[in-house]
Amino acid sequence: HVQLVESGGGSVQAGGSLRLSCAASEYTMCMGWFRQTTGKEREGVASIGNDRTTYADSVQGRFTISKDNAKNTLFLQMNTLKPEDTAVYYCVAGLGPRCPALQPWYSYWGQGTQVTVS
Repeated sequence: HVQLVESGGGSVQAGGSLRLSCAASEYTMCMGWFRQTTGKEREGVASIGNDRTTYADSVQGRFTISKDNAKNTLFLQMNTLKPEDTAVYYCVAGLGPRCPALQPWYSYWGQGTQVTVS
């Protein structure tokens, strides 16, 4: 069972930046970030796996996903944040071999970290 622990959430003004981190208890081929606000469906934000990265249109050019395989840690650099980016952000992981990209078919989910943009 893979455990995921997110950190780095918080409150920031519009136009600012935050960096989320996710420490995994072991290596996983597929990882990503989802977000959810009250009353809305979960949204895939960014993913990494199968030698490619994928971004939602709403964050393309502003967010960057990266992974340190040596440390089993996933990152999400979020720049030029907007109020509509406010959500709980979840780290996700899957064992592959085919990665789900932005589909919510990941086996493991973190507890989530709140990001608030005002």
